[in-house]
Amino acid sequence: QVQLVESGGGLVQPGGSLRLSCAASGRIFSIRTMAWYRQAPGKERELVASTTTGTSPRYADSVKGRFTISRDNAKNMVSLQMNSLEPEDTAVYYCYCTNVMSATAFAYWGQGTQVSVSS
Repeated sequence: QVQLVESGGGLVQPGGSLRLSCAASGRIFSIRTMAWYRQAPGKERELVASTTTGTSPRYADSVKGRFTISRDNAKNMVSLQMNSLEPEDTAVYYCYCTNVMSATAFAYWGQGTQVSVSS
């Protein structure tokens, strides 16, 4: 099992910034993908940004140019720097990773952290 613990959510005014962090621990073999998803009330969970070993980071169109995902492989951590936040960014943000064991990838989710953008 792999545990993901998120931190850094909160309330911020429009135009402000927040930084989310996620640390993976447990039976880690090889983490291939680390990502951030979000789910707003009444909406489906959506991919915000992801980073996969050997590839370039991916971003949802709605956050391109505002959000930056970064990863520390030595610490099994992923962060999401969110700038120029908009009320539409309000959601619960979930950390996600895939842990590869014997050529099989297992997916794990964090418990989520609330991000609220409001004046």
